[in-house]
Amino acid sequence: MTKLIIQIPCLNEADSLPDTLVALPRRIPGIDKIEILIIDDGSTDGTAEVARRFGAHHVVRHRRNRGLAAAFQSGLDSALAAGADIIVNTDADGQYAGEDIAKLVAPIIANEADLVIGDRGVGRNEHFGPIKRRLQRIGSAVVRNLSGTEVTDAVSGFRAISRSAAQRITITTEFSYTTDMLIQAGRKRFKIVSVPIRTNATERPSRLFKSIPQFIARQLMTMGRAYATYNPLRTFALIGGTIALVGLLPVLRFLALWAMGDGAGHVQSLVLGGAMIVLGTLTGLLGVLAELIGANRKLLEAALGHIRRLEQDIATLKDRTPPSLDWRGENGSDKEAA
Repeated sequence: MTKLIIQIPCLNEADSLPDTLVALPRRIPGIDKIEILIIDDGSTDGTAEVARRFGAHHVVRHRRNRGLAAAFQSGLDSALAAGADIIVNTDADGQYAGEDIAKLVAPIIANEADLVIGDRGVGRNEHFGPIKRRLQRIGSAVVRNLSGTEVTDAVSGFRAISRSAAQRITITTEFSYTTDMLIQAGRKRFKIVSVPIRTNATERPSRLFKSIPQFIARQLMTMGRAYATYNPLRTFALIGGTIALVGLLPVLRFLALWAMGDGAGHVQSLVLGGAMIVLGTLTGLLGVLAELIGANRKLLEAALGHIRRLEQDIATLKDRTPPSLDWRGENGSDKEAA
């Protein structure tokens, strides 16, 4: 039996959540069971209660706001624990058309993809302004280069992921999961597919960021950090090589002056250049050390994946255990996270 869980991270979405839940599909070809998971990221407007009233099967509550990335990761962990074979993430504000979930999961059902990204057609989307369209195209191009993928809409939150792929993803950023997840997926050689989707106009401003410059700055930090995590040697070698090359210029200046008999009084160029070359070399050596640490990280990620599978196998066995044999006497689908 193939089980799909649709997860929706929420922060004070009591007003918009009902329409979003009503629009979600209840039947999809190739899917035997569909459940809805709400991640209430510290809402104060009764979002969790609204979710239960409108048929959410699972509700995970953060006692305080922890950010979109943490909410997304909590959703993945809870969906896997609930036995999801496919997980779809969508927004609570109704930006994405619920009917398009069938298009998202189709490549995974056909075993043609590990991760499917909904492409909003940012270059021609009528709900985006001209500046946003241009920034989206530039940002997606940067992410494609960093991740080694062909994703055309890198920051789309409408995406589907298979169970095996979700077990290997751990979001490390505190801002947004979108680019971090793609860079991880690209470096872990996931099969990634983009499918065109429809979008709806949203009235309220984004709660993720206060201004476009802030969004750009935080996304650049997220992309840089994620890339350095999975390509440490290349990152530090590039930085160290740049410093060393800049340091080589004053050294060459000194040598040229010295060759012309005018080296006296220009020793500071030699000292400065030498210091920068040493600094560049040390930075490159840090890259070697970071690469070795990265090998240890891969072992830890593999161990984490095995632990997740064991936990989920135990949860599956618990679900199959008759209530009279469940010595813990646990039931219900609400969970609370710190």
